Amino acid sequence: MNAAYLSLAVFALFFIGYRFYARLVERQLDIDPDRPTPAHTEYDGVDYVPARHWLVLFGHHFSSIAGAAPIIGPILALSIWGWGPTILWILLGVIFIGGVHDFCSVMISVKKKGVSIADVTEETISKNSRYVFLWFVWLTLILIISVFVYICAKTLTVRPEIVVPSLGLIPIAVAAGFFMYNLKFNQVGVGFVGILCLAGLIFLGRVFPVAIGANAIAKWSIVLLAYSFMASVTPVQVLLQPRDFLSAYLLFFGLLFGYIGIFMTQPNIEFPIFLGWSKEGALPMWPVLFVTVACGAISGFHALVASGTTSKQLSNESWGKRIGYGGMVAEGLVAALALMVVACTFKDAGSLSDILDKGAGPIGAFGAGYGNITKGLLGTFGGLFAIIILNAFILTTLDTATRIGRYLTQELFNIKNRYAATMIVVGLSGWLGLSGEWNQIWPIFGSANQLIAALTLIVITSWFLSKSKLIRYTLIPAIFMLATTMGALVFKIKEYLKDGQNILLFIAAALFLSAIFVLYEALRHVKRGYGLRSKAT
Repeated sequence: MNAAYLSLAVFALFFIGYRFYARLVERQLDIDPDRPTPAHTEYDGVDYVPARHWLVLFGHHFSSIAGAAPIIGPILALSIWGWGPTILWILLGVIFIGGVHDFCSVMISVKKKGVSIADVTEETISKNSRYVFLWFVWLTLILIISVFVYICAKTLTVRPEIVVPSLGLIPIAVAAGFFMYNLKFNQVGVGFVGILCLAGLIFLGRVFPVAIGANAIAKWSIVLLAYSFMASVTPVQVLLQPRDFLSAYLLFFGLLFGYIGIFMTQPNIEFPIFLGWSKEGALPMWPVLFVTVACGAISGFHALVASGTTSKQLSNESWGKRIGYGGMVAEGLVAALALMVVACTFKDAGSLSDILDKGAGPIGAFGAGYGNITKGLLGTFGGLFAIIILNAFILTTLDTATRIGRYLTQELFNIKNRYAATMIVVGLSGWLGLSGEWNQIWPIFGSANQLIAALTLIVITSWFLSKSKLIRYTLIPAIFMLATTMGALVFKIKEYLKDGQNILLFIAAALFLSAIFVLYEALRHVKRGYGLRSKAT
């Protein structure tokens, strides 16, 4: 299979999905460009701040939802089931489930003064379900932060040449924010200069690699947790918006170079299209594939970003589709690119498993694949550039997840001080992340993440019902995602019980029971609603 032809098919299907299917969903959301958004009506200078331009907010949203998951998940799925099932799930998931989920999460939050999707649960289902959903989301955020802290720390340890550009992006972003918001410079020019500065840091990183000796993963984890604390309590226009804006430029260039490399080299995908329904009888394609490839197709974390930070910065409702649905399409392009560059570089499951098992992991495999495809454009910098992009998005995910975790902690525990609430989130995430390898936490993270997506789709469906809108765009995906992810969570509970992994067993059981409760409350709400309508008629 020629990867260039596959890329064209991916572009065409995503374009059709955005152009036509997203418009059908948009009609159910009553978009009004003249209606003031919460970024204006609830402005507070810290979290509620209107983005200067839709591209700035797109940069934040895209950078926050991307992270490492749309790269790690597809590569792991490729190694287990082959590229055929993986690319098929990415395409169908983005167009019919993920894009709808993200778009609706942004807009429903905007219509509810920028509150989180968990808060929407109270109005659409019940007060008790909102409280349980908050706990569910809070636990999942702890998992997300702990996973990405470990992954980023390990990458900084294994590739010391990326330390300077990865951390150097932070002061560049602060300077970019000052020029855009205080001095009112053009954001495109600021972005271009910022990327030039980053290119200089990439060169410096190769000349001056930073290694910090023994226990490097633990040391970098502490540094990253400290960064997460600082960044999540800083006003969004100071660091979050400009840094994510620059990070989006990074990923745009990364996608551009990657796909140009594919069209220039026209590589054949020799990796098997299908490796079987299960691997050694332990990993059945259903339901595990659909939680392994999370952010590349649909992700509950996207709803937390959409309703946690993006909706508070949306300056005009007309931006909703391009940021919500469009951001998911862009992430699907990242997932497809990661899948193809690795499938073109490694010819069989054995050669891919070697690099995955020898410590390099999916990030190392992606770096090798991207470097191979782009060597005609970027020379020996291709693999390094790929990993720098990845780390930039992990830092963005850490910031955003910690900020959202702070919101929930303040609400759940009635803590007024944002610094104390953030310390709780950072402390628990650090404890969990330093207690185990990322690959032990990743499967339960995937299950919890996708369960949030399923529950979010239930909440959106309930909201559509309350507004007498069509529910087929969210109800069918909700049923599929709920059945799939609950099945995956049962699979992991059995595994943790057998292996004696008590902490993960407790988290998995708590998430499973929470999901059952929210589903029960939703069904009660629907039944009660139909009962009242029957009496009225």
